[in-house]
Amino acid sequence: MNNNETSSTDAMSNDMVMTNLPEPDAPHTSVEWQVWAYSTAAPAYIAEEATVYDGPPDMGGKLLRQGTNGWTCLPANPRGMSDPENGWKDAHEAMALCGDAEVFKWIGAYFAGEIPVMDKDGYAWMLHGDMGEDNTTPMVMNEEDAAPGHWIESGPHLMRMPKDPATLEGMTTDFNSGAPYVMFAGTPYAHVMYPVDGYYDYQAQKK
Repeated sequence: MNNNETSSTDAMSNDMVMTNLPEPDAPHTSVEWQVWAYSTAAPAYIAEEATVYDGPPDMGGKLLRQGTNGWTCLPANPRGMSDPENGWKDAHEAMALCGDAEVFKWIGAYFAGEIPVMDKDGYAWMLHGDMGEDNTTPMVMNEEDAAPGHWIESGPHLMRMPKDPATLEGMTTDFNSGAPYVMFAGTPYAHVMYPVDGYYDYQAQKK
């Protein structure tokens, strides 16, 4: 392999973990900042051509940018903003998510309390992490209500929502090892979490 090929491979590997798009110096209520915050939930090669909304379109979310690659990015935090007047504190609070079409079938069913019906597995990136979940019980929105030892505030990760959750039976639910693990095991919402670099940063801040 020549030096040019090595450089290209290294750059592509870096993009797979974090995007290289700088945060704009703009109000967090601006289209510019929101497009950056939500789209950079995915690697740059997805983020740059993704469709971006300021919220779920089926709940009145406004289109901020039309994309071309079949991926959609938006804020996924059901808790809402801590400061609505000034927008999301950061992309982590927004729980920015970029997913394919199958993932949004899963998300719609999850929040409706229905069983997801999908044509194939779906994938979603959350490179800004999330604000925390009980790893065993769906829809637990705060640590106080979580089962002891099961609360995980995630850093950057990829998720796979399977068409058939039964295919995940027997896979580990241990979120402390750094390996892929199952969240919501034994429920219709079981899915795989794939930690990437920085996944445990928010857990460490709480210790």
